[in-house]
Amino acid sequence: MYRRLEAPAVAEAISVPNQLASNLSGGHLSGPSQLSPSLQRRLSELAHEYDLTLRQLSDPALLNDSRALVKLTRRQRELEPIIALYREDQQLDQAQREAQDMLEDPELRELAQQDLQATQQRRQALNAELEVLLLPSDPDDVRDVILEIRAGAGGDEAGLFAADLLRMYERYLSAHGYKLSILDENMSTLGGYSKVMAEVTGEYAFRTLKFERGVHRVQRIPATETQGRIHTSTVTVAVLPVAEPEDVALDLSDIRLDVYRSQGAGGQGVNTTDSAVRAVYKAGTPEEIMVVCQETRSQIKNREKAIALIRTRLAERVREAFDQQQSANRAAQVGTGDRSEKVRTYNYPQNRVTDHRLSGDDKNFALDSVMQGGLDGIIAALTRLEREALLANMTHGAA
Repeated sequence: MYRRLEAPAVAEAISVPNQLASNLSGGHLSGPSQLSPSLQRRLSELAHEYDLTLRQLSDPALLNDSRALVKLTRRQRELEPIIALYREDQQLDQAQREAQDMLEDPELRELAQQDLQATQQRRQALNAELEVLLLPSDPDDVRDVILEIRAGAGGDEAGLFAADLLRMYERYLSAHGYKLSILDENMSTLGGYSKVMAEVTGEYAFRTLKFERGVHRVQRIPATETQGRIHTSTVTVAVLPVAEPEDVALDLSDIRLDVYRSQGAGGQGVNTTDSAVRAVYKAGTPEEIMVVCQETRSQIKNREKAIALIRTRLAERVREAFDQQQSANRAAQVGTGDRSEKVRTYNYPQNRVTDHRLSGDDKNFALDSVMQGGLDGIIAALTRLEREALLANMTHGAA
C-alpha cells in the first residue's frame, strides 16, 4: 500500500496544511489561486465521468443488475464532493473575471478589490481541498474485511484483552452501520480468546479499520493478580481485505465439453441417451480441471452443472491463493506479538489510550470512551496523517 513514514517525513507532512492555514490567516496569498492546467484537465475528465454515471444510474434497466448499481452508486458518492468543489471554482472564476473588469471603474474599484481578494482566497482554499480529494486512494478501501484478533504475550490476560478489543470493535461498528459476524473462535481460559476471526461488511469497511492493524498493548492489573501489580500484555490485530466475487472470472472458451452415454445404474432411459457431460478446463495444461456430470437425463442440465462445478473449483483455487497471500500480509502487519512491536497502548490506571503513530497531544485519548467504541477520534487523526503524508510525497515529487 503506502510506504511507512519515518519521523522526518511525518513532520514535513504535517507542515503542509499548517502552512496553508498560516497563509490564509495572515491575509496574504503564497499559493496559486487558480487550478493548474493538469488539475483542470483531470477535473474536467471527472466531471464528464460524473455526468455519465448519473445517466447510467437513471437507466431503469440498472435495477436488474444489483452489483453494477452498487458500484455506480459508490462511484457517484466518491465523485460528488470533488465535482461540487470544481463547479464552485468555475463560478468563482467567473466572479473573479467580473471583479477584474470592475477595477476599471473608479467608483467600484474599492468594492471590486475586496471581492477580488475574497475570491482569490476562496479559490486558493479550493485548490488545496481538491488536491487532498484527488490524492491516490487504496483500491482495497471499498472492500469488506476479515478481522483477526490473536492473544500475544501475557497468557490469560492477553486472551481477556482480546475479548475486550472484540467488544470495542463490535460497539464501534454497530454504531456506524457495519455488520460483524464471527467466523471462527478459539476460547481461552477465563472467558477470553486465544484467537477470534470475524467478517466485517459495509461500505468502505477496510478504509475504516485498516489503521487497527498491528500490536495493541495493555497495561492493567489482571483479574488473576492477587498483589495488585500492573501487568503488560499484547494482542495482535490483522485487518484483511476480502476478495470480491468478480475477482474470479471464467471464460467459457477455455472449457471443452464432451458428451457420452451415462454409465452405471439409473432410471429408465438414463443409459440410452448421450446425456453425460465431461467438462475439461484448459485441457493439457498445469491448470487443467476435469469434472463429470451424469446426474440427470438432460444433457443441458448436466452441462450447466458441470460448468458450475468448474467455476466452483476455480473459485477454490483463487481462495487458496488469496489465503496464502493474506497469511504473508498478516505476518508483515502484526509481527510476533512481542511487547516492543506496538501501535497502541491501553493504560488502564491512567485511563489513557496512546496511539504511537501520532504525536503531541493528538496521540492520547480517553480509555473509557475508546473501549466503549469511541474510535472516531483515533481513526480521524490517523486518516489526516495519511493524507498529510501523501501530500508531502506529492510535494517532494514535484520538487
